[in-house]
Amino acid sequence: MSILITGGAGYIGSHTCVELLKANYDIVVYDNYSNSQPESLARVKELAGKDFPIYEGDIRDTKRLAEVFNVEKIDAVIHFAGLKAVGESCVKPLEYYDNNIGGTVKLLQIMRNAGCKRIVFSSSATVYGSENEVPFNENMKVGGTTNPYGTTKLYIETILKDLYSSDNTWSISILRYFNPIGAHESGRIGENPNGIPNNLMPFIAQVAVGKRPVLSVFGNDYETKDGTGVRDYIHVVDLADGHVKAVTRLLTKTGLDIYNLGTGIGYSVLDIVKTFEKVNNIEIPIQIAPRRAGDIAVCYADAQKAKVELGWTAQRNLDDMCRDTWNWQKNNPDGY
Repeated sequence: MSILITGGAGYIGSHTCVELLKANYDIVVYDNYSNSQPESLARVKELAGKDFPIYEGDIRDTKRLAEVFNVEKIDAVIHFAGLKAVGESCVKPLEYYDNNIGGTVKLLQIMRNAGCKRIVFSSSATVYGSENEVPFNENMKVGGTTNPYGTTKLYIETILKDLYSSDNTWSISILRYFNPIGAHESGRIGENPNGIPNNLMPFIAQVAVGKRPVLSVFGNDYETKDGTGVRDYIHVVDLADGHVKAVTRLLTKTGLDIYNLGTGIGYSVLDIVKTFEKVNNIEIPIQIAPRRAGDIAVCYADAQKAKVELGWTAQRNLDDMCRDTWNWQKNNPDGY
Protein backbone atom coordinates (compact mmCIF):
# COMPACT_ATOMS: atom_id res chain seq x y z
CA MET A 1 0.00 0.00 0.00
CA SER A 2 1.48 3.33 -1.08
CA ILE A 3 0.37 6.51 0.73
CA LEU A 4 0.87 9.98 -0.76
CA ILE A 5 1.74 12.54 1.92
CA THR A 6 1.17 16.14 0.82
CA GLY A 7 3.18 18.50 3.00
CA GLY A 8 5.22 15.52 4.17
CA ALA A 9 8.34 17.56 4.91
CA GLY A 10 6.49 19.70 7.48
CA TYR A 11 6.33 19.31 11.23
CA ILE A 12 3.39 16.89 11.51
CA GLY A 13 4.01 15.41 8.07
CA SER A 14 7.60 14.35 8.79
CA HIS A 15 6.66 12.64 12.05
CA THR A 16 3.77 10.87 10.32
CA CYS A 17 6.14 9.66 7.60
CA VAL A 18 8.32 8.02 10.26
CA GLU A 19 5.35 6.28 11.90
CA LEU A 20 3.93 5.09 8.55
CA LEU A 21 7.28 3.63 7.53
CA LYS A 22 7.55 1.98 10.95
CA ALA A 23 4.13 0.42 10.26
CA ASN A 24 5.50 -0.94 6.94
CA TYR A 25 3.58 1.36 4.62
CA ASP A 26 5.19 2.61 1.42
CA ILE A 27 5.05 6.39 1.16
CA VAL A 28 5.45 9.11 -1.49
CA VAL A 29 6.02 12.70 -0.33
CA TYR A 30 4.86 15.85 -2.15
CA ASP A 31 5.92 19.25 -0.78
CA ASN A 32 6.83 22.72 -2.04
CA TYR A 33 9.00 23.49 1.02
CA SER A 34 7.25 26.83 1.62
CA ASN A 35 7.34 26.19 5.37
CA SER A 36 9.64 23.18 5.58
CA GLN A 37 13.07 21.91 4.53
CA PRO A 38 14.24 18.94 2.44
CA GLU A 39 16.59 18.02 5.30
CA SER A 40 13.64 16.86 7.39
CA LEU A 41 12.95 14.12 4.83
CA ALA A 42 16.60 13.10 4.75
CA ARG A 43 16.32 12.59 8.50
CA VAL A 44 13.05 10.67 8.13
CA LYS A 45 14.92 8.25 5.84
CA GLU A 46 17.71 8.02 8.41
CA LEU A 47 15.32 7.30 11.30
CA ALA A 48 13.26 4.77 9.37
CA GLY A 49 16.17 3.16 7.55
CA LYS A 50 14.07 3.25 4.37
CA ASP A 51 14.01 5.22 1.12
CA PHE A 52 10.95 6.71 -0.58
CA PRO A 53 10.14 8.96 -3.58
CA ILE A 54 9.95 12.73 -3.03
CA TYR A 55 8.32 15.18 -5.44
CA GLU A 56 8.75 18.94 -5.11
CA GLY A 57 5.58 20.75 -6.13
CA ASP A 58 2.65 22.93 -5.15
CA ILE A 59 -0.79 21.37 -4.56
CA ARG A 60 -2.24 23.96 -6.94
CA ASP A 61 -0.01 22.64 -9.75
CA THR A 62 -2.35 20.11 -11.35
CA LYS A 63 0.17 19.08 -14.01
CA ARG A 64 2.79 18.19 -11.39
CA LEU A 65 0.24 16.42 -9.18
CA ALA A 66 -1.10 14.40 -12.09
CA GLU A 67 2.46 13.34 -12.88
CA VAL A 68 2.81 11.85 -9.39
CA PHE A 69 -0.38 9.80 -9.80
CA ASN A 70 0.73 8.67 -13.26
CA VAL A 71 4.14 7.49 -12.06
CA GLU A 72 3.28 6.14 -8.61
CA LYS A 73 0.59 3.65 -7.57
CA ILE A 74 -1.16 5.71 -4.89
CA ASP A 75 -3.69 3.88 -2.70
CA ALA A 76 -4.56 6.76 -0.35
CA VAL A 77 -3.62 10.36 0.43
CA ILE A 78 -2.86 12.05 3.74
CA HIS A 79 -3.34 15.75 3.05
CA PHE A 80 -1.27 18.04 5.28
CA ALA A 81 -0.23 20.69 2.76
CA GLY A 82 -1.57 24.11 3.67
CA LEU A 83 -0.82 27.47 5.20
CA LYS A 84 -1.44 27.30 8.94
CA ALA A 85 -0.72 30.49 10.92
CA VAL A 86 -3.81 31.97 12.57
CA GLY A 87 -2.43 35.50 12.84
CA GLU A 88 -1.04 35.55 9.32
CA SER A 89 -4.35 34.34 7.93
CA CYS A 90 -6.03 37.46 9.33
CA VAL A 91 -3.55 39.60 7.37
CA LYS A 92 -3.47 37.48 4.19
CA PRO A 93 -6.92 35.88 3.83
CA LEU A 94 -6.82 35.64 0.03
CA GLU A 95 -3.56 33.71 0.08
CA TYR A 96 -5.04 31.28 2.62
CA TYR A 97 -8.25 30.74 0.65
CA ASP A 98 -6.33 30.28 -2.60
CA ASN A 99 -3.75 27.88 -1.23
CA ASN A 100 -5.77 25.84 1.27
CA ILE A 101 -9.17 25.63 -0.41
CA GLY A 102 -8.12 26.01 -4.04
CA GLY A 103 -5.24 23.57 -3.60
CA THR A 104 -7.44 20.95 -1.93
CA VAL A 105 -10.06 21.14 -4.70
CA LYS A 106 -7.34 20.56 -7.29
CA LEU A 107 -5.92 17.65 -5.32
CA LEU A 108 -9.37 16.04 -5.07
CA GLN A 109 -9.95 16.47 -8.81
CA ILE A 110 -6.63 14.78 -9.59
CA MET A 111 -7.42 11.97 -7.13
CA ARG A 112 -10.84 11.41 -8.70
CA ASN A 113 -9.33 11.33 -12.19
CA ALA A 114 -6.76 8.77 -11.00
CA GLY A 115 -9.41 6.60 -9.33
CA CYS A 116 -7.86 7.15 -5.89
CA LYS A 117 -10.76 7.86 -3.51
CA ARG A 118 -9.23 7.55 -0.05
CA ILE A 119 -8.10 10.64 1.85
CA VAL A 120 -7.19 11.59 5.41
CA PHE A 121 -7.59 15.36 5.83
CA SER A 122 -5.62 17.43 8.31
CA SER A 123 -8.31 19.60 9.89
CA SER A 124 -8.35 21.60 13.10
CA ALA A 125 -10.26 22.22 16.31
CA THR A 126 -10.69 25.79 15.08
CA VAL A 127 -13.77 24.61 13.14
CA TYR A 128 -15.67 24.46 16.45
CA GLY A 129 -15.58 28.26 16.61
CA SER A 130 -16.06 30.24 19.81
CA GLU A 131 -19.64 29.37 20.80
CA ASN A 132 -19.41 25.66 21.71
CA GLU A 133 -18.78 24.55 25.27
CA VAL A 134 -15.69 22.47 26.03
CA PRO A 135 -14.84 19.68 25.70
CA PHE A 136 -15.52 19.76 21.96
CA ASN A 137 -16.99 16.60 20.43
CA GLU A 138 -17.52 15.62 16.81
CA ASN A 139 -21.32 15.91 16.98
CA MET A 140 -21.25 19.61 17.82
CA LYS A 141 -22.28 22.21 15.31
CA VAL A 142 -19.26 23.69 13.56
CA GLY A 143 -18.85 27.21 12.23
CA GLY A 144 -18.42 30.65 13.69
CA THR A 145 -14.70 30.37 13.04
CA THR A 146 -12.71 33.32 14.33
CA ASN A 147 -9.99 33.53 11.66
CA PRO A 148 -9.51 32.77 7.94
CA TYR A 149 -7.21 29.80 8.68
CA GLY A 150 -10.01 28.11 10.62
CA THR A 151 -12.52 29.06 7.94
CA THR A 152 -10.43 27.31 5.28
CA LYS A 153 -10.54 24.12 7.35
CA LEU A 154 -14.30 24.50 7.80
CA TYR A 155 -14.89 24.99 4.06
CA ILE A 156 -12.67 22.05 3.14
CA GLU A 157 -14.61 19.83 5.55
CA THR A 158 -17.82 20.98 3.82
CA ILE A 159 -16.33 20.21 0.40
CA LEU A 160 -15.36 16.71 1.57
CA LYS A 161 -18.86 16.10 2.96
CA ASP A 162 -20.43 17.27 -0.31
CA LEU A 163 -18.02 15.07 -2.28
CA TYR A 164 -18.98 12.02 -0.25
CA SER A 165 -22.69 12.82 -0.60
CA SER A 166 -22.24 12.90 -4.38
CA ASP A 167 -20.19 9.69 -4.52
CA ASN A 168 -20.25 7.30 -1.60
CA THR A 169 -17.45 5.15 -3.00
CA TRP A 170 -15.06 7.65 -1.37
CA SER A 171 -13.41 6.86 1.95
CA ILE A 172 -12.71 10.06 3.89
CA SER A 173 -11.30 10.62 7.36
CA ILE A 174 -11.29 14.16 8.79
CA LEU A 175 -8.93 14.56 11.73
CA ARG A 176 -9.48 17.62 13.90
CA TYR A 177 -6.21 18.39 15.65
CA PHE A 178 -5.86 20.25 18.84
CA ASN A 179 -2.35 21.65 19.62
CA PRO A 180 0.58 19.48 18.48
CA ILE A 181 3.86 20.02 20.32
CA GLY A 182 6.96 17.95 21.10
CA ALA A 183 9.35 16.21 18.73
CA HIS A 184 10.69 12.77 17.86
CA GLU A 185 12.47 11.33 20.89
CA SER A 186 15.70 11.03 18.87
CA GLY A 187 15.91 14.82 18.59
CA ARG A 188 16.49 14.44 14.83
CA ILE A 189 13.18 15.92 13.63
CA GLY A 190 10.98 18.56 15.21
CA GLU A 191 9.16 21.84 14.68
CA ASN A 192 11.20 24.34 12.69
CA PRO A 193 9.13 27.45 11.90
CA ASN A 194 10.29 30.13 9.51
CA GLY A 195 10.76 33.54 11.14
CA ILE A 196 8.97 34.37 14.39
CA PRO A 197 7.09 31.30 15.65
CA ASN A 198 3.29 31.50 15.54
CA ASN A 199 2.81 28.74 18.10
CA LEU A 200 3.66 28.66 21.79
CA MET A 201 6.08 25.75 22.16
CA PRO A 202 8.60 26.66 19.43
CA PHE A 203 8.60 30.19 20.84
CA ILE A 204 9.43 28.81 24.31
CA ALA A 205 12.13 26.59 22.81
CA GLN A 206 13.74 29.50 20.95
CA VAL A 207 13.81 31.56 24.16
CA ALA A 208 15.35 28.59 25.99
CA VAL A 209 18.11 28.23 23.40
CA GLY A 210 18.85 31.96 23.42
CA LYS A 211 17.50 32.86 19.99
CA ARG A 212 14.88 35.17 21.52
CA PRO A 213 15.14 37.18 24.73
CA VAL A 214 11.64 36.73 26.10
CA LEU A 215 8.39 34.81 25.55
CA SER A 216 5.41 36.94 24.59
CA VAL A 217 2.23 35.71 26.30
CA PHE A 218 -0.67 36.97 24.20
CA GLY A 219 -3.31 38.00 26.71
CA ASN A 220 -3.62 37.40 30.46
CA ASP A 221 -7.22 38.56 30.83
CA TYR A 222 -9.09 35.53 29.50
CA GLU A 223 -11.70 33.88 31.74
CA THR A 224 -9.36 31.05 32.75
CA LYS A 225 -7.68 30.07 36.02
CA ASP A 226 -4.64 32.29 35.40
CA GLY A 227 -5.95 34.57 32.65
CA THR A 228 -3.98 32.89 29.84
CA GLY A 229 -5.42 30.80 27.02
CA VAL A 230 -6.11 27.11 27.64
CA ARG A 231 -5.42 24.50 24.97
CA ASP A 232 -5.30 20.74 24.52
CA TYR A 233 -1.64 20.00 23.78
CA ILE A 234 -0.85 16.67 22.12
CA HIS A 235 2.52 15.08 21.42
CA VAL A 236 3.23 15.16 17.69
CA VAL A 237 4.18 11.45 17.67
CA ASP A 238 0.81 10.57 19.23
CA LEU A 239 -0.81 12.69 16.53
CA ALA A 240 1.22 10.89 13.84
CA ASP A 241 0.08 7.55 15.24
CA GLY A 242 -3.52 8.77 14.91
CA HIS A 243 -2.90 9.20 11.17
CA VAL A 244 -1.57 5.66 10.87
CA LYS A 245 -4.70 4.35 12.61
CA ALA A 246 -6.94 6.51 10.39
CA VAL A 247 -5.36 5.47 7.10
CA THR A 248 -5.42 1.79 8.14
CA ARG A 249 -9.18 2.06 8.73
CA LEU A 250 -9.60 4.01 5.49
CA LEU A 251 -8.10 1.19 3.42
CA THR A 252 -10.74 -1.31 4.56
CA LYS A 253 -13.99 0.66 4.30
CA THR A 254 -15.83 3.46 2.56
CA GLY A 255 -17.56 6.30 4.39
CA LEU A 256 -16.85 9.68 5.92
CA ASP A 257 -15.64 9.82 9.52
CA ILE A 258 -14.56 12.72 11.72
CA TYR A 259 -12.26 12.34 14.73
CA ASN A 260 -10.83 14.66 17.35
CA LEU A 261 -7.17 13.98 18.07
CA GLY A 262 -6.34 15.42 21.47
CA THR A 263 -5.67 14.39 25.07
CA GLY A 264 -8.87 15.77 26.57
CA ILE A 265 -6.86 17.88 29.03
CA GLY A 266 -6.64 21.67 28.88
CA TYR A 267 -3.41 23.41 29.92
CA SER A 268 -2.89 27.17 30.15
CA VAL A 269 0.04 29.01 28.58
CA LEU A 270 1.56 29.44 32.04
CA ASP A 271 1.09 25.71 32.77
CA ILE A 272 3.21 24.96 29.70
CA VAL A 273 5.90 27.48 30.66
CA LYS A 274 6.15 26.15 34.22
CA THR A 275 6.30 22.51 33.07
CA PHE A 276 8.99 23.32 30.50
CA GLU A 277 11.02 25.10 33.20
CA LYS A 278 10.61 22.21 35.66
CA VAL A 279 11.35 19.35 33.26
CA ASN A 280 14.34 21.00 31.58
CA ASN A 281 15.65 23.09 34.50
CA ILE A 282 15.59 26.28 32.41
CA GLU A 283 14.08 29.67 33.23
CA ILE A 284 11.81 31.21 30.58
CA PRO A 285 11.36 35.00 30.94
CA ILE A 286 7.90 36.17 29.85
CA GLN A 287 6.20 39.41 28.95
CA ILE A 288 2.47 39.97 28.62
CA ALA A 289 1.40 41.12 25.14
CA PRO A 290 -2.03 42.05 23.74
CA ARG A 291 -4.38 39.26 22.70
CA ARG A 292 -3.93 37.99 19.16
CA ALA A 293 -6.70 38.34 16.60
CA GLY A 294 -8.68 35.12 16.20
CA ASP A 295 -7.70 33.45 19.48
CA ILE A 296 -10.34 31.97 21.81
CA ALA A 297 -10.05 31.45 25.59
CA VAL A 298 -10.43 27.68 26.03
CA CYS A 299 -10.18 24.73 23.65
CA TYR A 300 -9.82 21.04 24.49
CA ALA A 301 -11.09 17.76 23.10
CA ASP A 302 -13.43 14.94 23.79
CA ALA A 303 -11.38 12.21 22.07
CA GLN A 304 -13.58 9.25 22.99
CA LYS A 305 -14.69 8.54 19.41
CA ALA A 306 -11.09 8.04 18.22
CA LYS A 307 -10.51 5.68 21.14
CA VAL A 308 -13.57 3.56 20.31
CA GLU A 309 -13.38 3.51 16.50
CA LEU A 310 -9.65 3.87 15.80
CA GLY A 311 -8.27 2.26 18.93
CA TRP A 312 -6.23 5.42 19.45
CA THR A 313 -5.42 7.36 22.61
CA ALA A 314 -2.59 9.77 23.36
CA GLN A 315 0.23 7.95 25.17
CA ARG A 316 2.59 10.82 26.07
CA ASN A 317 2.13 13.42 28.80
CA LEU A 318 3.06 17.10 29.12
CA ASP A 319 6.46 16.29 30.67
CA ASP A 320 7.27 14.15 27.59
CA MET A 321 6.18 16.97 25.26
CA CYS A 322 8.37 19.53 27.01
CA ARG A 323 11.37 17.20 27.31
CA ASP A 324 11.27 16.13 23.66
CA THR A 325 10.85 19.72 22.46
CA TRP A 326 13.98 20.80 24.32
CA ASN A 327 15.92 17.74 23.15
CA TRP A 328 15.15 18.75 19.56
CA GLN A 329 15.88 22.45 20.02
CA LYS A 330 19.14 22.14 21.98
CA ASN A 331 20.52 19.70 19.41
CA ASN A 332 19.29 21.82 16.49
CA PRO A 333 19.48 25.45 17.71
CA ASP A 334 19.13 26.77 14.17
CA GLY A 335 16.69 24.12 12.99
CA TYR A 336 17.53 21.97 10.00
